[in-house]
Amino acid sequence: MEQSVITRTVMVAPGRFAPGHLGELTQQVPFELVDAVLSQTGRLQSRVRDLPARVVVYLLLAGCLFAEQGYGQVWQRLCAGLDGLKLATPTASALTKARRRLGPAPLRALFALLAGPAPMAATAGVRVGGLLVCAIDGTTLSVADTPANLAAYAKHSCHNGGSGYPLLRLVALVACGTRSLIDVAYGPTSSGETTMCQRLVASLGPGMLVLCDRNLTTNTLIGRIAATNAHLLGRCKTDRKLPVLGRLGDGSWLSVMGGVTVRVIQAEITITTGAGRASGSYRLATILTDPRTWPAATLVALYHQRWEIETAYLELKSSILGGRVLRARTPAGIDQEVHALLVCYQLLRLAMADATSSQAGIDPDRASFTIALQAARDQLIQAAGVIQETVIDLVGKIGRAVLANLLADRRLRVAPRIVKRAISKYNARGPTINRTSYKATLSIDILCPPSPLTARAGP
Repeated sequence: MEQSVITRTVMVAPGRFAPGHLGELTQQVPFELVDAVLSQTGRLQSRVRDLPARVVVYLLLAGCLFAEQGYGQVWQRLCAGLDGLKLATPTASALTKARRRLGPAPLRALFALLAGPAPMAATAGVRVGGLLVCAIDGTTLSVADTPANLAAYAKHSCHNGGSGYPLLRLVALVACGTRSLIDVAYGPTSSGETTMCQRLVASLGPGMLVLCDRNLTTNTLIGRIAATNAHLLGRCKTDRKLPVLGRLGDGSWLSVMGGVTVRVIQAEITITTGAGRASGSYRLATILTDPRTWPAATLVALYHQRWEIETAYLELKSSILGGRVLRARTPAGIDQEVHALLVCYQLLRLAMADATSSQAGIDPDRASFTIALQAARDQLIQAAGVIQETVIDLVGKIGRAVLANLLADRRLRVAPRIVKRAISKYNARGPTINRTSYKATLSIDILCPPSPLTARAGP
């Protein structure tokens, strides 16, 4: 019987630092970068332990790639591709002490260095009319139900009257084209979403267009965004009273919100399929007041990109976490774990952006986050691509997996966004979901108010 023998050379850090890697993603967050943030935050060890600080950073990041497994199992995966090396075999208690000794500061500093739009300025869908299209919104994450966490994060009632897990609120500023994270803030749910979003305004500036939903299009946030010289396109409630300061040729009109002159666009969107027609109305407010440069119908169509931030949250909460509760049992541990999760997500996004930008004409939307995540896991277990070869490969195995499994062009959505599966399979609610695919056409009609609105602008 013929046999094949496969041999490969693994290049990792020497000695006790060998398990400190993230497979091919190590090239996105190299040893030197991790050592720099450890030195910056005062967490660089004075003596080399069995679990050096650098190794613990990579352990925390690997724990996000394998969120369904305990840190002991994650450690085994970091060591799986290092046969023949003399490695530490830490206990669960030792891993816990090492994470506590490290603290959250290095992970916060690491995310601050990696945060920002992926470098794809020329890619279609990333910039429109020269502006970087971003979205701002919030979500919640469940944390472990411990006394320490309950002191910082409150529980909320469930639909059946019981108490769920404690929740934290996370708000993010996301580049819509690549879904990369530009800035993030989080805290207890007692802090309102609109209040927390204001903490992200410092990351805005000229050349940015921010999309936000109707709960965030407030006078205060509009005023603060305008002060940064960034632009806003936000949805307003249709019953909000807005004064008409002047009418424009495309059916939109000028008004004022938060002391800022805005342009208001009211439109009816109709989707037609073989099964019938569905219509809905939108009212948008924007700082982009020139209808010749920014026609009303263009802005209405552009606003749909706001849903990219919802997809980013899906990837964080479902693809990476698998709907699981954050495992840290203290607020400091939550701080550490949240930032490790954000760093892990950003590294995958950077790898995906490198892949899609290597070939002209590929929309970043077609890159599969699940494929990138699985490829990154495989490379970590094999300890492959940890140190870059002499011949630089900008795409790598993760990128090639993404390019080989591109998603189909996104179809036009014809159904409203609803919960498709109840938390309990025994308590499913709602109408039966029609999963039939239809060819659809979309039409946008700009509506003019039938009479001047002279009421004072709402809050």
